[in-house]
Amino acid sequence: MATSLQTLDPGWAWSAWMPTAEQPWSRTTAAHLYRRLGFGANWNELNESVEKGPQATLERLLQPGEAATAFDNRMETLAASVLATNNAERLSAWWLYRMIGTPSQAREKLTLFWHGHFATSAAKVEDSDMMLAQYRLLRKYALGSFRPLVQEISRDPAMLMWLDSTVNRRSHPNENYARELMELFCLGVGNYTERDIQEVARAFTGWELRLGRFQFNRFYHDPRPKSFLGRTGPFDGDDAVRIVLDQPAAPRFLARKLFKYLVADEPELPANLLEPLAQMIREFDFDMGRVVQTICRSNLFYSPHSVGRKIRSPVEFAVGLLRSLQGTTNVYRLAEGLKDLGQAVFYPPNVKGWDGGRTWINSSTLLGRANLTQQLLRAEETRFAGGKGLAEVFRSSGVDLEASGSGEQLIDHLTELLLAVPPSPAVRASLIDLADQKITPADKRLARVLHALCALPEYQLG
Repeated sequence: MATSLQTLDPGWAWSAWMPTAEQPWSRTTAAHLYRRLGFGANWNELNESVEKGPQATLERLLQPGEAATAFDNRMETLAASVLATNNAERLSAWWLYRMIGTPSQAREKLTLFWHGHFATSAAKVEDSDMMLAQYRLLRKYALGSFRPLVQEISRDPAMLMWLDSTVNRRSHPNENYARELMELFCLGVGNYTERDIQEVARAFTGWELRLGRFQFNRFYHDPRPKSFLGRTGPFDGDDAVRIVLDQPAAPRFLARKLFKYLVADEPELPANLLEPLAQMIREFDFDMGRVVQTICRSNLFYSPHSVGRKIRSPVEFAVGLLRSLQGTTNVYRLAEGLKDLGQAVFYPPNVKGWDGGRTWINSSTLLGRANLTQQLLRAEETRFAGGKGLAEVFRSSGVDLEASGSGEQLIDHLTELLLAVPPSPAVRASLIDLADQKITPADKRLARVLHALCALPEYQLG
């Protein structure tokens, strides 16, 4: 790569990308947008995106229209049956089913982001109603304003239980939520003091649960003046959130996290590259949807600094494969498989959520990903193209599976559909040889090819 992030011009980086003869809007660039702002696209969706162009595709991802309303209504009906069991593992399967089928890919993808950001685990909360309520809250504001989201998450029953806010009383302030509000949710380490934590904890005293709902108990609240982050007054929790978000560090902290989620797994990011995003967050009062749009139509987003520069999470790995192949599967088994790979939704590992990036990949998880791919491709419960099979997926996309030399056409097709980075000539040749083997039925041959392709290092990149 000729230049590094350190030397990029921020003005160029965040300007709107325009297709050129050297880099046209194509199935490859459309697939990149779908992978980052969603979970993936099938061949027909990519072709439709090529016809409509980048801006129309982005708008469709962000505002999917009436189809989303009907799907969402059906998901709420399914949620009611899940809640009747009070089994959060079933809730995990329910969410995966929604990710696989949703027309609202961007909203679901950003809901997953905020779930990792405000990481709350059913392992401690043990109440499916509370966990689903928090999911709905995150989804409501996934592409909206961060300010009301933080205000409401501070009163959220699952969060109150998760971070022990229910025992935060004036006689014995509990500092858990105050600490995470600043360290993990809004500011980042180094932008507050231990004294700030103690004083913010006092502001939240008296915030508790009664019959599973938020309640302010004035008898447990400390009404005396508090001093934190340069302000002094008889503040309560709402005041604390407002003051924390008024800190200059807050927009920079959020800009960095969105960059790493949507652009690249870079450990070190230059401040001047992030500053335009932080400034936008300030100017538009924490409207995160505007920032997401700016990122996903930028020169940087479509540049080699972004394409193939992220490692797919287990959820992105599996859900992306199913969506790209018009597939459905037993989501309960899928949830178990993703748990083994380290990403059980509704069960983040700790208050920091999932570290992501390179932590997703090691010798054990690579083998686990290959095994999960095989499970998805061979399971009786997995259906492709509405039950017509894998071969129909490719035939309907224009791949002639019976023609002489069809292996090359198939591998080129799969490279466009599934890979952010094309395989080396040697790997491509070996995949073509595998695709040309006379294995029947065609579904079995295709499953072998897909299993080999999804085990490649290139498929782990998004």
